[in-house]
Amino acid sequence: MTAASLAGLRILVSAGPTYEDIDPARFLGNRSSGKMGFAIAAEAAQRGAEVVLVAGPVHLPDPANVRRVNVRSAAQMHAAVLAGLPCDVYIGAAAVADFTPRSCSPGKIKKQPGQDTLVLELVQTRDILAEVAAHPQRPRLVVGFAAETDNVAGYARGKLQRKQLDLICANQVGVAGCGFESDDNALLVIDAHTERALGPAPKGALAGQLLDLIAERLL
Repeated sequence: MTAASLAGLRILVSAGPTYEDIDPARFLGNRSSGKMGFAIAAEAAQRGAEVVLVAGPVHLPDPANVRRVNVRSAAQMHAAVLAGLPCDVYIGAAAVADFTPRSCSPGKIKKQPGQDTLVLELVQTRDILAEVAAHPQRPRLVVGFAAETDNVAGYARGKLQRKQLDLICANQVGVAGCGFESDDNALLVIDAHTERALGPAPKGALAGQLLDLIAERLL
């Protein structure tokens, strides 16, 4: 089977974690390696698409023929993604922090004598997927990701409906050999009417299968 060409399409991908700074020495982060999003960007470029990759702080080489924009925080990722519009497809594969410290201490926070706890005040970050889906320059297709530990399909379908996405790719984290930090993954791709299981397989192979589904909708 020949891979579907994506020539003539502009695809925007976000990948990796975000780091939310607490002070100059510490941050809140997550386990996302960025491998899934980078695999999608690489495969899309290989199929002829013009690809922009907004990458959180990961140690991965640039995919060939992809324009990479490096960011650190959820706020920076939000700004970079919206600056990447208009596009034909947005694939939000990044694990963006839902909350960030209300303020970042200018100096390292020190443990005080007798101190047993530390309270951090967190505020919600901007919802990138929802904003892209509601944007006046909305892409033809908005694809989200949902990393869940339980009730994977149920939580993902709720996110699909709540954020008005076209597709959502759900995967279960905390399973050995799949998901965060792994070279392999398994996805449940959900739209308004259907669910389709992909994998387990290497993330590069899954990227190809996902892009085939996207191509079916656009070409």
